[in-house]
Amino acid sequence: MQTATFSGRLFDQGIDLLGMFDNTSPDPEALACVKALFVATFALGEDTLVSVSELRCHEPGCPPIETVITARGSDGNVRDWRVHKPMAEIGAADVRQLKGRPA
Repeated sequence: MQTATFSGRLFDQGIDLLGMFDNTSPDPEALACVKALFVATFALGEDTLVSVSELRCHEPGCPPIETVITARGSDGNVRDWRVHKPMAEIGAADVRQLKGRPA
């Protein structure tokens, strides 16, 4: 498998895009754990689609890795949460901390 190196410029600033498009798969156990934590904490129903994505950022001031959790209800309601950690490091305390914040 070949690895591509990307680079570019945005608003006259150099951007290192190395690794931005890596096709690495997250740990399935960590993914299931994060989903289960969000379903339990936010009382998400069985008809709610929960997706978890781990994103890497290479811009100044941006966390290097963040996990984005999206819940899509059958009624069209969409809620998003962001945790500035890799999904394997997210615990119950991180999810509870989000409960009081608007999604």
